Formats: sequence, structure tokens, C-alpha cells
Amino acid sequence: MSWQQAKLSHTNQAAPAAVYPHRRGRVYAIFGLLLLFGVMVAFATTVGSVRIPLSTTIDILLSKLPLIDITPHWTSALETIILEIRLPRIILAGLVGAALAIAGATYQGLFRNPLADPYLIGVAQGAALGAVVGFVLPIDWQGLGLGTVPLFAFIGALLSVAVVYTVARVGKVMPVTTLILAGVALGALLSSIVSFLIITSPEQIHGIMFWLMGSFSLTHWSEVAFVLPYMAVGVGVLLVYARSLNVMQLGEEQAQQLGIDVEKLKLILLTAATLVTAAAVSFVGIIGFVGIIIPHAVRLIWGPDYRFLLPLSVLVGAIFLILTDIVARTILAPSEVPIGIITAFCGAPFFLYLLRRRTKVLF
Repeated sequence: MSWQQAKLSHTNQAAPAAVYPHRRGRVYAIFGLLLLFGVMVAFATTVGSVRIPLSTTIDILLSKLPLIDITPHWTSALETIILEIRLPRIILAGLVGAALAIAGATYQGLFRNPLADPYLIGVAQGAALGAVVGFVLPIDWQGLGLGTVPLFAFIGALLSVAVVYTVARVGKVMPVTTLILAGVALGALLSSIVSFLIITSPEQIHGIMFWLMGSFSLTHWSEVAFVLPYMAVGVGVLLVYARSLNVMQLGEEQAQQLGIDVEKLKLILLTAATLVTAAAVSFVGIIGFVGIIIPHAVRLIWGPDYRFLLPLSVLVGAIFLILTDIVARTILAPSEVPIGIITAFCGAPFFLYLLRRRTKVLF
């Protein structure tokens, strides 16, 4: 029996009432979301303390493209606001949303656990500890084009996952349950260290708490340039293994019988998902619920096929976080609300709805 037949049999037994769009409908959805993403980027650049007409924004953006000559009818200040302040922030928000969404979808499929999110095995706690250390240390060191806080956060995220993986691995096998338990245990330990450092560093508490709640303020093109390569490589790898992730939904034993090197696949998926998540949170802090609610929302609308679930999650996650960032910087303007508060406000009710939706199978 092929994996397609096995998957169909498994799906029919688990969720006979589920009806999802056909392949063509999902392809149309991808192109529609791409168009919506472009519209959201253009619209987001017009919103802020200085209102800029959409036509002016489009003219400024088009004027930077090759072979397009537009006579400037705007001031240099407006161009600076759009190209140097708003646009890098919007692009980074889209990248972070895409990273958290695809990483969450990957973890949920790999662990076959609807509660899995990108922070399950210690990425968030490791990044938080690294960031707090960066705040506390009396240094302002630049490395790889990064400041102290994002650099330490990135290193902390990678090291924490490496420790979890090393602890959970038994010979050549990595039991999923052991990996999750190791992540929970290490996360608790790192969280306690973070709390201790916060208590003993009252002069840095405001900056630390704002980072921990997530923010895109003071974003520059250098952050976008750092995150983009990790996103491109990580998302590319995850999309390549989308079909294998479908097979994994049948169980590790059946996947092995169908020709999947399960342990190798686990390592590849964990590495790719961890890299995109670490790169994302190192600059903007801990943004919760995106990695849980976006994959579930995509499943409910377009189905559980990872060949479409992953790219659709990328687009929906990017659009969602751009939209929430608009709310975060305008709802109490000129003050800014940490974006983690907005995502939690949106995500918690949806998450409770998912818990109540017992008749709908998400996998």
C-alpha cells in the first residue's frame, strides 16, 4: 500500500466529515494570499504617526525598481519614513510571522501533537536567557552585524535546543516523548535563571520585559538581512520534506516501512525549524501563539496536507503578524504596545475554541 493510500485510509477513519478544497483551490489560495501579502505591505507603510497616501507609497516603492522612472513628487522625509523606518519593520514582521507559523506547523506534524509550538523544546527560554545576559553584561559588542542582545539571544536559542537534543538522544534514536520532556525540563531551568537575573538587575528590567513581550520597534535593514537567509534556507528545507512529513502522520513505524529514514528526518526538520525560529526571536523577542493558531487555522480551512499546509502557513503567518504589528503601533499611538500582548489577545480565544472543537480532527 502506497503512502497516499495509507494516508487516505487514515484520514477517512479519523475524520469522515472533513471536506477540504481540491488541489486547484489550494493553489489558488496560495496565489491569493501572495497578492494579499503585497497589499498588506503597501497598506502598512501608510499607517503611522505620519499619514502617507497609498498612491505616494506605491510611487516611492516603484521608483526604486530598475527600469522605472517616476518624477519625485514627495519630500525626502517621506521617503526616509517609508524606506528606512516602516518598510524594514514590515518586512521583518512578515518574516517572523512566517518563521513562527511554519516552525509551529512542522513541530505539530513531527510530534503529532496539536499543542506543539516553535518554543516547545527550549528555543524561547534559551533566547530569553541569552537576551537577558546581553542586557545585563556591561558591554556593547558587535558581531556578525548584530548587537549584543540579539546575538546572545540567537546563540542561546541554538545552544538550548542542542542541549535538549543531546539529552534526549538514546544511541541513534531520538524518542519524541523524551525530547519533549527534556525541552520542558530545560525550559523550566532556563526560565528560573532568567527570573533570577531580572530580579538582580532592576535597572534593566524595563528593557528586558519589553523584549520578552516582543516588539518590532527600532528595526533596521540589517536585521532583515540577517533573518532572510535563515528563512530562505529553513523554509526551503521544510518545503522539500513536506511529503515526508505527511507520511510521518501515519506513525514512525509505518513511515519507516514506507521507506522514510525517520531519525534522519527528525534531525533535518528540527534543525531547519529551530534555525528559522532562533533567527526570528533573536531580534523581536518572544511572540506567543502565532506558531499554534496559524497552522491550526490553515488546517481547518485547507486541510492537513503538508505540501500545502506549510506554504499556506508561511503566507498566513506573515500577513497575521503584519496586521497585529499595525495594531500594536497604532492602538495607543504615539505609545507602542508589545506585540506579544496583541497576539496573545487574538490567540488565546482561538486556542480555547480549538480545545472545545472536539468533533473536528486537526490531523
